Amino acid sequence: MTDAVSDLSRAIPKGTSLDTPFRLLCGAAATLLLVALGGVLVSLAIGGWPAFHKFGFAFFTTSHWNPVTDVYGAAGPIVGTIVSAILALAMSLPVAFGVAVFLTEFCPPILRKPIGVAVELLAGVPSIVYGMWGLFVFAPFFAEKVQIPLMSAAPPGSIWETLTSGIPNGSGVLSASIILAIMILPYMAAMFRVLFHNTPPPLRESAYALGATPLEVVMSVTLPHVRRSAVGAVMLGLGRALGETMAVTFIIGNAHGFPKSLFDSGSTIASTIANEFAEATSDMHTSALVALGFVLFLITFSVLAIARALLGSAKEV
Repeated sequence: MTDAVSDLSRAIPKGTSLDTPFRLLCGAAATLLLVALGGVLVSLAIGGWPAFHKFGFAFFTTSHWNPVTDVYGAAGPIVGTIVSAILALAMSLPVAFGVAVFLTEFCPPILRKPIGVAVELLAGVPSIVYGMWGLFVFAPFFAEKVQIPLMSAAPPGSIWETLTSGIPNGSGVLSASIILAIMILPYMAAMFRVLFHNTPPPLRESAYALGATPLEVVMSVTLPHVRRSAVGAVMLGLGRALGETMAVTFIIGNAHGFPKSLFDSGSTIASTIANEFAEATSDMHTSALVALGFVLFLITFSVLAIARALLGSAKEV
């Protein structure tokens, strides 16, 4: 009997005594993260309360922004943030999907790894580099080759003239959206590539064995298998576009009014905060900028909540 108890005690792993402290440490880390997130939210709400209290709902519906008279309306930056992010996602998503499909289905094996590494490296380029490139290289090219020809060719009084009106200097909502699209494209392409590559080979090989074309394999086998993760990748790309600061600040034009065309100047929440926070001279100006940060926090949180809801519905299906 004594020998059996001795053998049982020797069979207990040595790390068992560390299991409880390890579990408590992990729980403390998760709790600390939630506390930090809640602290950021509360501090933004408190800092922006004077602006919310003074301007009320008009803070969200008007675009008049005048630091001289201490009158602030956030509608312009809010609209600019949403429009530029949606345009960027609409332009980058098809290209990112095509890059991922090419790397997993059609790319020669000798080129697959170098191109994949190049895509991942592009995803790590600092945003300020994209902004400087957009201001000094892309903007002059875009003004000369795109804006001026389109503005000249638009029939007077047509909707195309309305969409292409503005100053042909290369800056504006569309230019910023293109830069954002270039920024988030490699990020989403790299995630799509990993997702497609992790699809079990027997699924794809069985579809090919039944005579399916590469398009049918991608649409009927690969995408349904990774759809939940693909939705998360798209929403993360959209979240990055919503919160991007320096690249947009360089090229969007930084006008607080509603953009009246694709070539018109605009602003985003992040670019407004970056431009004015250091020069805010009044308490109300500072409060309005903090309130903008609170609004951006809510928009990003809403995007992630929608992504979570989509993932949940996909799981139920």
